Amino acid sequence: MNILNVVQHTSADYLGLMEDHLEGRRIRFRYFRPFTEQGLIPQPGDFCDGLFLLGGGPWGSAGGRDVPTLAQEIELTRNMLDQGKPVIGIGLGAQILAIAAGGSSQPGALVFETGYARRVQPDALAGFMPERFPNAVYMRDRPVLPGSAQVLAEDEAGRPAVFQVGENALGFTGHPGFKTAMAEDLIMEFEESPEHPAVQLQRLQVMVREIEDSLVPIMTGIIKLTGLMQSRHRIPLKLKG
Repeated sequence: MNILNVVQHTSADYLGLMEDHLEGRRIRFRYFRPFTEQGLIPQPGDFCDGLFLLGGGPWGSAGGRDVPTLAQEIELTRNMLDQGKPVIGIGLGAQILAIAAGGSSQPGALVFETGYARRVQPDALAGFMPERFPNAVYMRDRPVLPGSAQVLAEDEAGRPAVFQVGENALGFTGHPGFKTAMAEDLIMEFEESPEHPAVQLQRLQVMVREIEDSLVPIMTGIIKLTGLMQSRHRIPLKLKG
C-alpha cells in the first residue's frame, strides 16, 4: 500500500473529493499542517511514495503574502523531483511546484473563480483528461511555468490550468475535487476574502455534479501517470507468537 504526504496550508483546503478516490484504490495519505502550533512539513528523508501540495486560501508565493513555510516547501519539492517521486500541486501548491522546477510565480489578487478548463494535449493524463471540465480556483498569485513544463489544459482566459513537469509531476491551478463547503470555510476562515464570493458560490453549487463526474477520469489519469498504484515498498508483517 503506497503512502502520500499531503501538505495542507489552511484547515479549510484539503483533498476534498479526491480522498474517496485514493481510499478506494487503497492509497494511504497523511496530512501535514504546518499552520498549527505543533505542525511541521515533511522532511526530505521521510518515507512516502508521493507528495500533494494543497491550496493556500489567501496565502501566495510571489512576495505579497507568502505562505510562511514557502522556502522549506520549495526545498522539499525539489528533493521529491530529484528522487523522481510524484508531486501534485493544487493552487498555491502548483506555484510551489513551478518554482521548484525552475519557474517562478507572479503576483495576483486573491480570486475565487468558477469556470471551465479546456484540454490542449490529446494524450493529457495518460489520455484520461476530459476535453472540458470544471475549474474552480481559490488562489492568490499564479504560477510561471519553467521552460520544461508542458501545458495540458488552459482556463477560459488562455492561462495554464493544468501542467506537467517531467514524467510524473502535475500542477492544477484549480482544485479538481473542490467542494462547496470548502469554499464557504475558506471565506469564513480569513478576514480577507475575494470579490463577489456569493456569486461564485452559486456557480459552484450548480457545478457540483460536473465536478464529481469529471474527477473520475481525472483521478484515473493521475494514478496512471504517477504510477501510485504500483508496488514500491513492502511493509513487514508482524507475526504472532
